Amino acid sequence: MDLDALIPDYPDVTQVAIPFFIIAIIVELYLIKRFRDERKAGFETRDTLTSLLMGTGNVVAGLLLGFIAFGVLMWAWQFAVYDFGFSWWAVLLCFILDDLRYYWYHRIAHRSRWVWAEHVNHHSSQHYNLTTALRQSWTGTFTGMFILRIPLVLIGFHPVMIAFVGGLNLVYQFWIHTEAIGKMWKPIEAVFNTPSHHRVHHATNPRYLDANYAGTLIIWDRMFGTFVPELDEDMPRYGLVRNIGTFNPIKVAFHEWWAMFADAARPGLTLKERFFYLVMPPGWSHDGSRDDTTKIKADYVRRHPDQAGMPGLPPAPGDAPADTASGLRSPAE
Repeated sequence: MDLDALIPDYPDVTQVAIPFFIIAIIVELYLIKRFRDERKAGFETRDTLTSLLMGTGNVVAGLLLGFIAFGVLMWAWQFAVYDFGFSWWAVLLCFILDDLRYYWYHRIAHRSRWVWAEHVNHHSSQHYNLTTALRQSWTGTFTGMFILRIPLVLIGFHPVMIAFVGGLNLVYQFWIHTEAIGKMWKPIEAVFNTPSHHRVHHATNPRYLDANYAGTLIIWDRMFGTFVPELDEDMPRYGLVRNIGTFNPIKVAFHEWWAMFADAARPGLTLKERFFYLVMPPGWSHDGSRDDTTKIKADYVRRHPDQAGMPGLPPAPGDAPADTASGLRSPAE
């Protein structure tokens, strides 16, 4: 029997979704121009073009380097302890578990500079619209984070199915990059990642730094203590804590890799310090001269003591730790 014939010919859902992406961007642009709120980021032509070029580069990188990750997963498949097959319930279970995998990948991407170097470009826009969703990495393969999918293979999910559900997750996340949709029906907000939740994730306000890592299901953030709600009185401000000030897609794609290796190559550092510049959270420095998320949040609370202990913020000095995401935060740049 030809075992390959049993593997479904799943569509490339990201390619199938391209017409939807185009239509949705046009509709969003109309809505923003028709119901313009000056407090919101909207569109900027050069920024939008950069996002589109970043998305194109991501597709090219996938075509050139995608075989590496898929090849590793196919190699691991021979060691699988079970085969879930390709039934609808197996696809659903794989989607849920891969979404959990994505949560941890995303959290690591904000807590380790090595992975942040490829993820930072997605946060580099100071605008928040559907084209921002297309601002994807060119260097994801080099971080090696595809190994987080190996456990899914080993427990019995075929790499073809894993690639399929990963595409579904990516397509889902497209529509949440918008300010045109406010808060949704509470049961949806309780379970799923929504525009409101993801606006928080892209914001640089101290309370919002490195919150809401979810892909599709916000339940992971609620479970692991990293959920922070969007507040009307503290509207999100987008970009990076230290914005890079360029629309050059080459610089957007590689600026943090360059900065990271430059830091690690500084003269006079110990081997441990050089290693830490690669793997510690963004904002770490050997002499404490830079502001990381912990310091940014603490400084904010000192200036706004009435906010101490609020979601995403630490308690006032001397108070017992609050049940917030602040203890789980990482630097954002």
